[in-house]
Amino acid sequence: MASKKQNEAAFSRRSFLKTVGAGGVAAGVLGPATAEGQAVRAVGPGAVPMQLNVNGRVQRLEAEPRVTLLDALRTRLNITGPKRVCDRGACGACTVIMDGRTVYSCSILAIEAQGKAIRTVDSFTQGTVLHPVQQAFCDRDGLMCGFCTPGFVTSVVALLEKNPKPTLEEARKALDGNICRCGTYPRVLEAALNAGVKRG
Repeated sequence: MASKKQNEAAFSRRSFLKTVGAGGVAAGVLGPATAEGQAVRAVGPGAVPMQLNVNGRVQRLEAEPRVTLLDALRTRLNITGPKRVCDRGACGACTVIMDGRTVYSCSILAIEAQGKAIRTVDSFTQGTVLHPVQQAFCDRDGLMCGFCTPGFVTSVVALLEKNPKPTLEEARKALDGNICRCGTYPRVLEAALNAGVKRG
């Protein structure tokens, strides 16, 4: 038979756990609270209005909060330069430049990208004139099937904007988040270095 002290201890633990569980449920129902103690309105799950600054233009759209930046660009805004290949942040085909940094657009929610300057490969060409990086990819035959090319071009543009004359090692490091399943890495690196020389 358990002693009175053991029963009291067990009861106390049980009461504590019940209280904590009830508190968690209440918090989940009421939602997070602000410093003033007022509940914050949840966003979603339905479509909500968003504004994305893409290629220098503010684009308005409606999408569910779970929609990735890649999906918002391709299916809502018809900006199809970033490609969906792995869709899990591993290949780099969906690379965009956001606030000066390269990011995988398949791994960022569109709602989180609001207020940031987003640039895609679609913006690099001026009329019919290719960007020096795009021209270098053509000159050096830095593409085969082409699925990875927009991501590589975007990454090279971001690199050269920060470092106009990179070394081979610097170019390799800048492109290590992009995968080419056709194996055109030597030509891609040639294009990156050649575009850097032309820009310099």
